[in-house]
Amino acid sequence: MQEKEMISDYLAGLNASLSSYGSVISQCENSELRCAIQNIRDQDEARQYALFKVAKEKGYYIPAQQATPEEIALVNQQMSQG
Repeated sequence: MQEKEMISDYLAGLNASLSSYGSVISQCENSELRCAIQNIRDQDEARQYALFKVAKEKGYYIPAQQATPEEIALVNQQMSQG
């Protein structure tokens, strides 16, 4: 397996885990368990971002074009209208 595929697979796994943490945390009544899961999520977020930077640096990942200030303002306006 090539490095690009390994990084991509690991990122996909981290992203899937990160998507699930919010659901688990919001339904967790035990405060100690909730805190432990939040800590795991935080560690995975840090790992995901570090790996994302490596993938971007090596050209394995090309992010979408950044939004313009006008596009950001439009989304902010739409979201605030609720």
